[in-house]
Amino acid sequence: MTRYTVLRGLDNIGFDSPGRAFPGFAKAARGSTRVIALRDGIRQEMQAGDLLSVEIADGAEGVQIAGFDAAGRPALAALGLQAEARLKVAGCDSAELLGWIASNGGAAGDIPAANLAANGVPLILKAGSAVTVWVLHTASSEALVQGRAPANTKVTWQPAESRTPLLPPLLGDTRDEFTVSRGTGFAYEVKQGEIIQIIDVEGQQCSDFTAFRADGLERGEELMIDSTATRSMVRRSYPGPGLLDKFFDRDMRPLLNVIQDTCGRHDTFGLACTARGYEERGFPGHVNCSDNMSHALAPYGVARRSAWPAINFFWNTWVDPHSHHIMTEESHSRPGDYVAMRALEDLVCVSTACPDDIDPINGWNPTDVHVRIYRPETPLRRAVAYREKEDAPMSISQNSAFHDRLEPLTQHFAPARDLWAPVSFPSHGTTGEYWACRNAVTVQDMSGLRKYDIAGPDAEALLQRATTRNVAKLAVWRGSYTLMCDEAGTVIDDGTLFRLAPDLFRWCCGSEESGRVLETLAQEMGLQVRIHDMRGAMPNLAIQGPKSRDLLRKIAFTQPHVPQLDQLKWFGVTVARLNDREGAPFMLSRSGYTGELGYEIFCAKADALAIWDAVMEAGEEFGITPMGSAALEVIRIEAGLAAANAEFAPGVDAFEAGLGFAVDLTKPEFTGKAALERNAREPRRVLKGLLLGCNDVPLHGSPVYDGERQVGVVTSATRSPSLEHAIAIARLGVEHAESGTRLEVGQLDGRMKRLGATVTDIPFIDPQRKRARA
Repeated sequence: MTRYTVLRGLDNIGFDSPGRAFPGFAKAARGSTRVIALRDGIRQEMQAGDLLSVEIADGAEGVQIAGFDAAGRPALAALGLQAEARLKVAGCDSAELLGWIASNGGAAGDIPAANLAANGVPLILKAGSAVTVWVLHTASSEALVQGRAPANTKVTWQPAESRTPLLPPLLGDTRDEFTVSRGTGFAYEVKQGEIIQIIDVEGQQCSDFTAFRADGLERGEELMIDSTATRSMVRRSYPGPGLLDKFFDRDMRPLLNVIQDTCGRHDTFGLACTARGYEERGFPGHVNCSDNMSHALAPYGVARRSAWPAINFFWNTWVDPHSHHIMTEESHSRPGDYVAMRALEDLVCVSTACPDDIDPINGWNPTDVHVRIYRPETPLRRAVAYREKEDAPMSISQNSAFHDRLEPLTQHFAPARDLWAPVSFPSHGTTGEYWACRNAVTVQDMSGLRKYDIAGPDAEALLQRATTRNVAKLAVWRGSYTLMCDEAGTVIDDGTLFRLAPDLFRWCCGSEESGRVLETLAQEMGLQVRIHDMRGAMPNLAIQGPKSRDLLRKIAFTQPHVPQLDQLKWFGVTVARLNDREGAPFMLSRSGYTGELGYEIFCAKADALAIWDAVMEAGEEFGITPMGSAALEVIRIEAGLAAANAEFAPGVDAFEAGLGFAVDLTKPEFTGKAALERNAREPRRVLKGLLLGCNDVPLHGSPVYDGERQVGVVTSATRSPSLEHAIAIARLGVEHAESGTRLEVGQLDGRMKRLGATVTDIPFIDPQRKRARA
């Protein structure tokens, strides 16, 4: 077999004149690559469509980007970025930058900037309009003095007229690679074990794909990817890295498994675009993917089809839950996004660069797709993309510091922010893990939590403004559960704030939005404070259950000047060592997310495995059980504990999220106080529990009815092993929230099936929190 490419129909795209390509695709120079020295900055003039790749040095303390339009006004939006900080000119010695700012009438300290961090993947930016870009490689004087200065940062600029693709770094040793030009199709062979990487070069470009078993084609049998079989086998719209990661043929035999996917939004619902599809919309003769696939596959003996079923990578489709129509919008893929798959058989594959320029699916401007084929021995861990925000740089999911101990126990992992976290452990199962936490002790990897150290003479003042509890009352070696809200009282993030010294706090929370809030407030208030994002530097374990204290007594050594283990009250914190004064150090807090007696350990990466081993060895006599996120979800609902995007979400204030207990309206001014005072006086919705007299578990978002009128919505639900029936947390109108009220949860469009429910207080188990306070 030989590979074959079809480069046809280019003249038809957009009905441009014969022999002409789209404007901006003429052959041109590649551009340039420059290196930014420490504490320096460089300027790059960019036009619409230009690409800029920023490869950040590992360990860089700060890399910032600022953008300006032709009038010298801030224009980060032209790069698809949002301002999250002010330009740190104190950490930059660039006379050129300061002179340029001054000549354009700007004040350096007032210029909005985007912060970037090293994550192993270059940031690729595409200019939406003409923009002057400054990239600063900042560093504090402290970093220079202490020798913590990182290597240089590299910036590559590529003008829009360049046809040479600006591609993400290689994943390993390639056997072959090629570009599928816009509006074309390309057929190629891969051997069992080889890895195919399909790359969206410029972003928002779809690529139809299918694959055939090579041995089937030799027999004259077309055994290709079957989207219906695939969806049925993986129980999802499309496979993703993890357990449900394979594409299947009609005989339900796996052909490929997905190893990495940086976009996560693709289509398996329909056909590759067809000639008839364009004809019936008034575009006869328009080039289409189905014809291109037929031509490309012809040399392999594959029969021509007018319409090809295909997996369309990067095509953003979904099924509307109300009309059940297939919906589509512009792609979510960014420049350099890709899908990497391992061939499980010898295959013949075909990839296209979709020519559709009359729909939003290719961003109205078809571009190229690039394909790389890696050798079977290429080491490639499974990963998905993680972005702190939709417009933030991409990082690839990592294994946690405890992964070497977790992987032998389970293969069921799911992304927890930028880390893989275990969902369940087959030796015990979710129910077994649940009862171990209720009756004995469990250990859980919670490293995906975000941790920030806030230090300096104004640390308390910053946190007093940013959080909802009175920080002035928080003693050293104590913690408290608190919230960060916006001006409308909506919960941005929740977490535990620990005070480790008069001017030193540690904030353990759910999202990076907390860090952005703190940075912004510190700059607006002109405070003397340092906010240190710990990122992956402090993995942590949750030791939960009635035997947790007994376990820790065997391994936690504390010095006399800090609280001892048995002196820790609920939300107390101390610093301990493993076994004796020479052991591995860790922060130990009496906290958790289960409602049971429990503790959390925070340690350095280098000590993670030693601490895991010590915990497991000490816990053996107490029946210690590893616990995953599935069991934790059951327990936290029973305990009535709030979760992001469930109990608190955009448009829901702290009281409506059931978190009013964490709001101190008597403290001095804090963000959102005025709105929360108003809402506390006249509440409209409250969070309550529902006891369902059945084992049917309603879905998140299920409507709650009083007769024919919807009066609330389910935020979380599960089947309670302790109560032996389903329970739910719901946000209800205050008129229907009295305990004992009979309501119904609607299923099957809310009308065809109703689950009877009785309103109750939460938590469902241990309402006085006596277990956690034991």
